[in-house]
Amino acid sequence: MANREVLKTVLDSPSLPTLPTVASKLISITSNPETSMAEIAHLISKDIAISAKILKIANSSFYSFSSKISTVHQAVSNIGKNAIRSLVLSVSFLTIKTNYKNEVFDYEKHWQKSLSAAVAAKLIMAEIDKTDPEEIFIAALLQDIGGLILARAFPQQYEQTLIALTDDKRDIIEIERRIIGADHALIGYEVTRNWGFPAELLVPIQFHHNPESYKEGNNKLRTATNVVYLSGMITNILFSNKPQDYHQQFLEKSGKMLGFDNTVINRILRKVHTEIAEVASFFDFQIQNPKPVEEILQEANIALSLINLSYEQMNKELIAAKMELQKLANDLEEKNKRLEKLANIDGLTDVYNHRYFQNFLETEIRRSLRKKTSVSLVLFDVDHFKKFNDSYGHPAGDFILKELCKLVKKNLRDYDLIARYGGEEFILVLVETAAEDAAEITEKLREVIASHIFIDDINEYKVTASFGVATMSPAKDEFKQGDFIDFADKALYESKKKGRNKITAYTHKKRWFGKG
Repeated sequence: MANREVLKTVLDSPSLPTLPTVASKLISITSNPETSMAEIAHLISKDIAISAKILKIANSSFYSFSSKISTVHQAVSNIGKNAIRSLVLSVSFLTIKTNYKNEVFDYEKHWQKSLSAAVAAKLIMAEIDKTDPEEIFIAALLQDIGGLILARAFPQQYEQTLIALTDDKRDIIEIERRIIGADHALIGYEVTRNWGFPAELLVPIQFHHNPESYKEGNNKLRTATNVVYLSGMITNILFSNKPQDYHQQFLEKSGKMLGFDNTVINRILRKVHTEIAEVASFFDFQIQNPKPVEEILQEANIALSLINLSYEQMNKELIAAKMELQKLANDLEEKNKRLEKLANIDGLTDVYNHRYFQNFLETEIRRSLRKKTSVSLVLFDVDHFKKFNDSYGHPAGDFILKELCKLVKKNLRDYDLIARYGGEEFILVLVETAAEDAAEITEKLREVIASHIFIDDINEYKVTASFGVATMSPAKDEFKQGDFIDFADKALYESKKKGRNKITAYTHKKRWFGKG
């Protein structure tokens, strides 16, 4: 059967999955740039089940918004048009299950692998570009949707495909073409195109097995295709019986395609199993305790080392002992990390404590001296905090300090540091930052805090903060670490003296300027 005949059979098949009405209409209206957020929210609100899941996910650490999302309209506004479309599609597809008895296709395993690929793709994309992670999430989730569709339209041929796959060294694309006449990548692309999917989802689905075949010049689509392709490799590490092969392929391909080094690769692989379990819970999808990649590779290596030994030598206790030893080592490492966190992190605000700040600043000053760069300190505190505590109580005050730290961290660069200096006073170390840039960063923080509405379970609050900035160049300026902090403290005092909700900068030449 030729491609065209296979596609016609698929599109005419009564077993072809159908999208929920809301998801189908959402694809249509989001393609129109004139569609408003209110129209999108109104459409989603018509489906109570989808609305409930959207609100649950919006309020989870999948997004980590600083305030609670109470309505679908809030969710749409905060998440964005394209991202909400991807989220609704993800929720819709993860509810697709079999309607037929004795099917050869394993729906549960398919969606477990698909969700794992989606999580892996999101982790990979986060190392490249943190914008619109839901777009890559749904593209990876649906990369193998064509397999599900072929299994429904051609159950007997697909059973032959699965049997051949276990005996044949060729990949599934070749086997599908030989037995059915078309492969799942093509079918997935054509069916989702028929559903009205946009190019940013269609292209990765079409080329996820062979990204080199994508010849167009759209770099964003090329990157998305590469990411989805690599997410499939991670899924094969987790689910195949040859994890070492796919692990080696991932190391080579991720470096070649995306320029990842070992640090980035290890960061992704260390996090993927915990992220899969967490994201599955957000979507009310059952995945039983995914194993860490490291453990999967260890088990595979142990099994490979024993494969040529006699039955008597294949002592299960040896494998169990090795695994238990590694587990103890991992547990010890985890406990050491917790102890280190307890020693370095402030218990209330979850930012670094005073002791860690002093050590970090000392190291940063030495590094700045070596590299002949500037380093900036920003000391700030909440205006009239004592009065705030007296008016609203200490629990409200604690809430403000915690939320303030989350807000500031969100608007800092990854390599800068925020620490609790004492009470309601906090300090920032801005790495390799000159005076003008430090003032600009600080002014942005001042505006963000002043405009933010802090909402707890009882009230809404508005607070402001005052800032003192000090910038030094260790290669040129002579100063002690305590003097440096004192400069920032003097500048903070100046901001308070000028009426608060201001920033004041101070240099070793005692020149002052303020904003706010």
